Amino acid sequence: MNAPSPTTPPLLEVSHLRKCFGPREVLSDVSFQVPAGTILSVLGRSGTGKSVLLKCIVGLLQADSGEVSYKGESLRNASQMATLRRSASYVFQHNALFDSATVFENVLLPLQARGTGSRQEWDAQVREVLGRLELEEAAERYPSELSGGMQKRLAVARALVSKPELVFFDEPTAGLDPLRRNAVFEMISKLQRESHFTAVLVTHDVQEALVVSSRILWLDAGRVRFDGLASEFSASNDPEIRGFRDNIEALKEALRTPVSIGS
Repeated sequence: MNAPSPTTPPLLEVSHLRKCFGPREVLSDVSFQVPAGTILSVLGRSGTGKSVLLKCIVGLLQADSGEVSYKGESLRNASQMATLRRSASYVFQHNALFDSATVFENVLLPLQARGTGSRQEWDAQVREVLGRLELEEAAERYPSELSGGMQKRLAVARALVSKPELVFFDEPTAGLDPLRRNAVFEMISKLQRESHFTAVLVTHDVQEALVVSSRILWLDAGRVRFDGLASEFSASNDPEIRGFRDNIEALKEALRTPVSIGS
């Protein structure tokens, strides 16, 4: 089920992407657009290719075929991919923090890697983003000394310190309890509204994603089954969408069904 093409020009466009691991096809002819200033959530069951898709887009994995374009320019070589990486950040599923570096040093690293600006400017940017994410008092602590929720905020702070135009979130609430999951989604939504970055968010948290997202991409068995507005996905009566989206209701219904016990 595909929605009409978005009216806003796409910041990112994926066309006919295919990825296999040996004989197993993980992504099959995946195409979609991400308009600037939106939050697009990529939904799907475990093993359906969501994280593989993100890694193919940013070049952490090489797709077997297909094309990724950023601002209308195809990312076909290392130079073009570097253009995307200068404008984008990636929040890894398990944070990928440097244990031997302090909170401040972890956030400083992307600025040092880019090499533009002075150390005084970098320090000011780090202090600003730590303040926005309520981590300034933890600046000299190490990741191992932080709670799971604080580590997640640190990973987001590191991703946002360079003021990216595009942010990829790979399962940002993995391993968190429901309250912390809600806090992370609230944080992403708030920061996106403040900074106006575009976000591509891979998640298993369907209901939370529907609240914060502009658009939904639903992958099933490596194929796009829905690409459209979050409101359309929420309202859809398509049996397959309902079966995925309303799984809690399906469980409740199953539990209400009398169980027959044989003699």
